[in-house]
Amino acid sequence: MSETFHIVSDVMTRTVVAVGRDASFKELVQTLGRWRVSAMPVLEGEGRVIGVVSEADLLPKEEFRDSDPDRFQQLRRLPDLAKAGALTAEELMSSPAVTVHPDATLPEAARIMAVRGVKRLPVVDAEGKLLGIVSRGDLLKVFLRSDQDIAEEVHRAVVSYLFPGSSVHVHVREGAVTLSGQLRDTSLIPVAARLARAVEGVVDVECHFRGVGRDETEHTA
Repeated sequence: MSETFHIVSDVMTRTVVAVGRDASFKELVQTLGRWRVSAMPVLEGEGRVIGVVSEADLLPKEEFRDSDPDRFQQLRRLPDLAKAGALTAEELMSSPAVTVHPDATLPEAARIMAVRGVKRLPVVDAEGKLLGIVSRGDLLKVFLRSDQDIAEEVHRAVVSYLFPGSSVHVHVREGAVTLSGQLRDTSLIPVAARLARAVEGVVDVECHFRGVGRDETEHTA
């Protein structure tokens, strides 16, 4: 069976806006605004990622600028209050940075984002040096594949693998795959649905098969 999987290096942005640990608060605001990004890696040495600073890290300075929080608020918002008084990237950044390696699969990157609650991941090599950045939008690029490309891969990776010599048809519309035809072994239908769903760019899978000598069998996945 031949499967093709995109990895992070296929979709990441290689030109990344980054700052050093000594970057001032005003420099951070200016850089975010100039490049229209909402977060950026903080680097040291020869490009090793030591943290990430975002707009959310900068907002406490404005939030608490003209307020005097009571003791309860001080205890509850201690990290934000510390950032309100911070002056440099090192004091403001979230550290250690949540990162990903370039050979990670897109589902792996998506799981890291979901579990850690981040919108983008610096991409680093084995030494922690910055190679690029991957965002939620980058991970969605696989859904831009054409229906024809998806159909060809489903036929190659699923139909030819599970049903060689059978008259199984593949139809794809807006990323939704429909498999149909006659089968001698209908027990493979759930397997076919699972494998088709794993093809990148697929948004839904339905199977409408007829067992040879039996009534029509349908399976929706």
